[in-house]
Amino acid sequence: MSCFKLKVILIGRDLVKNRLIQRIIKNRFSANYKLTVGVDILTKDVEFDLNEFATLSIWDIGCQERFKFIRSTFYKGAAGIILFFDLTKEETFTEVRNWFTEIVQFTGDKPFLLIGNFINLLKQENQVLLRNEVLRFAENEGGFYIETSPNETDIIENAIYTLTRRIIDLRNRN
Repeated sequence: MSCFKLKVILIGRDLVKNRLIQRIIKNRFSANYKLTVGVDILTKDVEFDLNEFATLSIWDIGCQERFKFIRSTFYKGAAGIILFFDLTKEETFTEVRNWFTEIVQFTGDKPFLLIGNFINLLKQENQVLLRNEVLRFAENEGGFYIETSPNETDIIENAIYTLTRRIIDLRNRN
């Protein structure tokens, strides 16, 4: 039996990520959201093979500008990255690209998961260009991308499994 302990950075606007995180980590739905001040450390156990487990230490990092000076200290030691943005607000994707650049500057290239949230609110005809740009970004940077809504946790569970698998595979190659 193998057990890995992995640090994963999670970043995105609080309203975009908080409801999903509550469902995934704590298995409860929260209509209210709380502001991440500095960092909130959560844990999640992932079984990625028979008798092989990983405990993810998920560092939910506050994305407000006033925390920029301290964020780099939270990035150190990260094995993977989860980025959230709002599919209905293009500026949140711009923020995610900036945070990604900031994180890579301090951690180097790491496996990452890009999550577009609020697909249930998306107007298809208005968002085609953004979706293509998002896909290109994820592919060009070596990550993978999913779209979801606050009520769809299965797709995120599978994506977290895939991210964990990628991190472990990368470690086993090195």
